[in-house]
Amino acid sequence: MERWFPAMLMVAVMLPAAAEGLVRHYKFSVVMENVTKLCASKPIVTVNGKFPGPTLYAREDDTVLVRVVNHVSYNVTIHWHGVRQLRTCWSDGPAYITQCPIRPGQSYVYNFTLTGQRGTLLWHAHITWLRATLHGAIVILPKRGVPYPFPKPYKEKVIVLGEWWKADTELVLSQTVQSGLPPNTSDAHTINGDPGPLPNCSSQGYKLHVESGKTYLLRIVNAAVNEEVFFKIAGHNLTVVEVDASYTKPFSVDTIFIAPGQTTNALLAADQSSRSYLMAISPFMDTVVAVDNLTATGIMQYNGILASTPTVQVNMPAINATSVESSFINSLRSLNSKRYPANVPLTVDHSLLFTLSVGVNPCSTCVNGSKLVAALNNVSFVMPSTDILEAHYHKRRGVYTDDFPGNPPMPFNYTGTPPSNMQTMNGTRVYKLAYNSTVQIVLQGTSIVAPENHPTHLHGFNLFSIGKGLGNFDPNKDPENFNLVDLVERNTIGVSTGGWTAIRFRADNPGVWFLHCHLELHTTWGLKMVFIVEDGDGPNESLLPPPADFPKC
Repeated sequence: MERWFPAMLMVAVMLPAAAEGLVRHYKFSVVMENVTKLCASKPIVTVNGKFPGPTLYAREDDTVLVRVVNHVSYNVTIHWHGVRQLRTCWSDGPAYITQCPIRPGQSYVYNFTLTGQRGTLLWHAHITWLRATLHGAIVILPKRGVPYPFPKPYKEKVIVLGEWWKADTELVLSQTVQSGLPPNTSDAHTINGDPGPLPNCSSQGYKLHVESGKTYLLRIVNAAVNEEVFFKIAGHNLTVVEVDASYTKPFSVDTIFIAPGQTTNALLAADQSSRSYLMAISPFMDTVVAVDNLTATGIMQYNGILASTPTVQVNMPAINATSVESSFINSLRSLNSKRYPANVPLTVDHSLLFTLSVGVNPCSTCVNGSKLVAALNNVSFVMPSTDILEAHYHKRRGVYTDDFPGNPPMPFNYTGTPPSNMQTMNGTRVYKLAYNSTVQIVLQGTSIVAPENHPTHLHGFNLFSIGKGLGNFDPNKDPENFNLVDLVERNTIGVSTGGWTAIRFRADNPGVWFLHCHLELHTTWGLKMVFIVEDGDGPNESLLPPPADFPKC
C-alpha cells in the first residue's frame, strides 16, 4: 500500500525504532489554475494545481507536517477536518478562531499527529468560500500489521464529491453578504471534479474501472459547500464499514446519504454482469430551500467489455426522500468491540440545549432593508479581527466574551409556529469547559424562516450520537431511548429538518474548538460558536506553545 504515497508530495522520515509512527512531509502550494467545466473556463484556487486537491496519505499515529505556501491574492487557511489535533490546536485551521490567515506570499507549517485515528477524512480551506475548490481527501491507514475489521479489498478508490459554480465563488459570497439574500445555487455537482454529461455540455465524467469478482473499498468524501447528497451505483449494493474515520457494523444499502464534511467508506463487490453502470450523486432537500437539482454522473465499467455495451442506468431517490436519508442514518452503529470501543460518557457535567435557526436582522444597505442570518441559541456569531486561540493562550481581553448561553435565552415552541420577532443577538461569545469534563448537547432544529437539515461539525473531537427525533426534544421522555452502547461516532452529525439530535463528548483536548453548521452559507450567516477547553493538571493535558512561524493578523 505504500506505493500510494505520492513521492513528489511526501518524504517519510524514519523515527527511532521505539517510536510508533513516521513523520510525513507534504508541501501544499496554493496557486491559481485555469479549469474548464460546463464548457466554460475560469481561474480557481487550488493546491498544487489540482481539483480536487491531492490526497494526503498517512498511517495511524504518524506525524504529518504540511507546509502551505500561499501564492494567490487571497488569505488562506487549511483545516484538517476530523483530525483530533490533540494539544495542537494551532494546526486546526479555521480563520480567526485558531489562527490568523496565511497572507499572500507567506507560508505556515501545519504539524499534527494522527493519534488513535484511522480511516477517511478530508482537508479544506477554512476561510470565506475557498473550500469550494480548495479541498481533498485524507487517508489514514491502520498501523502496519493491523488488519481492517472487514475483508481486505482488492483495491481502494477515493471519490470526492463537490459543487461547481460557473461564477467566482468569492463573488457569489460577496453578493449574498451585500444583498442580505440567499446566494445563487451551484451550477453542477461533481464526482472527482467532473460533473459528467449535462444538458448543453457533453463531458465523459469520472470513470471507475473494476475487475469482475473483485471487491473495492470506496472512500467517499462530501466536500460540497452547501448540499447534502445521495450517492448510488446502478445495480450494485454498497456495504458501509466506516463513517468519519470510525468503523461501523457493516450494513448493505443501495444508496448512501452523505452531508458536507462527512466521509463514508463502503465495500463495492464487482459481482454483476460485465457491463458499464451509471454512478450518480443527486441533492437531498426535504424543505422549501432552493438547491442545485442537477444530477452528476460517472461510470463504473467492468474491464474487458466492448465499447458498444450499453450502460445500465441508475434511479436516484427523490430530492425530498426523507425516508432514504433517515434509514441510512438509523442504520449506523459503531463496532463497540474490544479493539474499537465506543467510549461514550455515561455521566454528564454540562447538559446543554442549542437551538439552530435562521433569522432576519435589520440591514440598511441590503436589498430589502434586512438580511438573513443564522444563530445558535439566538446568537449570531461575529468573527473577530484576530484569532481567539491566541487571545485565550496569552490571556488577552476584548476579543471574546465567555457568556455563550447553554440554553435558549427565550424558550418557545421550537418546531411549531415561529415567534413573530425573528431578530438575533450578535456576539463573539464562547462557552468554557474544564479539562476532561463531559458534555451533552441537544441540537434542536427550529421552524424559524424555514426548517432545514443542519450537518453540525465540532473541531477537535469525535461526537457520539446518542439519540434523535422529530419535533421538540422532551427531556423527561426522550433520554429513555438514548443509545449508550453501540452509538455511531462522527465528527459531523446531522440535525434533521424539524427535529433534534443529542450528542455527547469528553472535553479531553485543551484549546479553542469551533462548532458550526457545515453548510457554508449557514456558517457565513452566523450559525457557529466556540468551546474553550481549559488546560488540565497533568503533563500531557495542556495546550502546546504556538509554533515560531504562526501567522500574524
